[in-house]
Amino acid sequence: MRTGGQLVVDALVAHGVTTAFGVPGESYLAVLDALVDTDITYVICRQEGGAAYAAESWGRLTGTPGICMVTRGPGATNASVGIHAAMENSMPMVVLVGQVATHEQGREAFQEIDYRRFLGPITKWATQVDNVHDMAETLTMAFKIAVSGRPGPVAIALPEDVLRDTTEVIDVTPLPVERATPTMAEIDVIVAELAKAERPVIIAGGGRWTEQARIDLTQFAKANDIPVVTAFRFHDLVDNHSDQFVGEAGVAMLQAVKDTIRNADVIVGLGIRFGEMTTASWTLIDLDEPTQRIVHIHPDRTQLGRIYPTEVGVLGDPSVTIGLMQERVVDAVERRAAWRHDRRNAYVDAAVAPPQPGDLDMGVVMQWLQENLPDDVIITAGAGNFSIWPNKLFRYGPAARLLAPQNGTMGYGLPAAIAAKAAHPERTVVCFSGDGDLQMNIQELGSARQAGIEPIVLVLDNAMYGTIRAHQERNYPERESGTKIINPDFVALGLAYGMHSERVERTDQFPAAFERAKASSTGALLHLKVPPEMLTPWMSIDDARASGRA
Repeated sequence: MRTGGQLVVDALVAHGVTTAFGVPGESYLAVLDALVDTDITYVICRQEGGAAYAAESWGRLTGTPGICMVTRGPGATNASVGIHAAMENSMPMVVLVGQVATHEQGREAFQEIDYRRFLGPITKWATQVDNVHDMAETLTMAFKIAVSGRPGPVAIALPEDVLRDTTEVIDVTPLPVERATPTMAEIDVIVAELAKAERPVIIAGGGRWTEQARIDLTQFAKANDIPVVTAFRFHDLVDNHSDQFVGEAGVAMLQAVKDTIRNADVIVGLGIRFGEMTTASWTLIDLDEPTQRIVHIHPDRTQLGRIYPTEVGVLGDPSVTIGLMQERVVDAVERRAAWRHDRRNAYVDAAVAPPQPGDLDMGVVMQWLQENLPDDVIITAGAGNFSIWPNKLFRYGPAARLLAPQNGTMGYGLPAAIAAKAAHPERTVVCFSGDGDLQMNIQELGSARQAGIEPIVLVLDNAMYGTIRAHQERNYPERESGTKIINPDFVALGLAYGMHSERVERTDQFPAAFERAKASSTGALLHLKVPPEMLTPWMSIDDARASGRA
């Protein structure tokens, strides 16, 4: 006989789970007890939002579901921010939520929530196990659903009495997962569309890209001289040093990238949803009569043709599809050479930061990092204008990875760095954060220290919510409201958590400070004072005000 809690953990072990993230709660004590008898590492977080971000990042980095464990009520509501990030990012996650006992439900019991209704809109599947005999089947289905088709989060509510109940031993056997595979006839149609193109572009994004698929994408683009744009915060799907990479389509999109998408004659959307950020609020492609022919490849049939009239719609996992395409050479390659060359040059010329005012020039810092970080560095970032530095001004080689949220959620970078370092303790992990962004989850420094995880955290401090200030100055010039921040002593906080910490106020101080951070056995926090007058690398407060008055 096994308890429901033991069956939950049996399912984790059977599916190869090595690490889980969460905050303990009395509603799932039986699961916590069963973990004692396994080798699963339980990274104890300080807030459920941080745990969910970490689990999402694990799924993004490994391709296997990240595991998040939270308690009922406020535990689940706190975690919802990371669950939403997983849904928007199309990343696999399994969320285990403690729930009030079955006989107490329907009475507005302490911390009671109907999770099917609450989490349903932001998950692929939200369910509840009301009978211990259904536990094994439900967990097995959860893992399958999380990684099938368009990957995403699954949430399972686990009433505490069901977790304590016993049932006969049921072996948990993972179900096979099929990846949507186009027929060779469909591959022929895709190739035929590209063969007709003079100005094609591939826009790549979405979930469950394998390491081999990243290589395949770069090789296919090179063999056929096709430029590649990555979707918002999916830079690491293609070698950015390749002449085929022509930029990232996302917030603060470079004009050169907009021009590439707008002027293309064929767009191959590989794994993307043609979302708002990737299309500059759907302005780069006409919603009714696109001037570009659209080839859309996606693992979820409901996404095909959902936004734009589609010339060719193919149900296909992006990794599988590019693998099938990889050895194909499209006719008349030379016809596209000038187009690809022009778009690469336009991107390279645009992706340069001018000299920044003040004593600390982040443009110079980014160049130093580009030249000195390991080839397999993992960079994480949350949301804010600071993220333009790693998002627009760092080029990711074939072994480098970027973990960043498509849904623009603040506080993501530090938990993502914790997950990355837990998955790959041998690799350098650098978290970029803003002063406002970091304070959304700064307490997770304690989670890192407790777990023996040592990321390097760069805090870019301009004493404001810079993104909101930029919008404010453009819409209501010289009427600042609610965007200034009085910050703590970040160095003192880092030291309080037992990390190597120091302040960097001049450009020439950064290289030595970073080397000390990298050498630290406790992880490190570097507090970078950046000029508040620069809202982005290319726009000052005065520039924003001028555009608002125009």
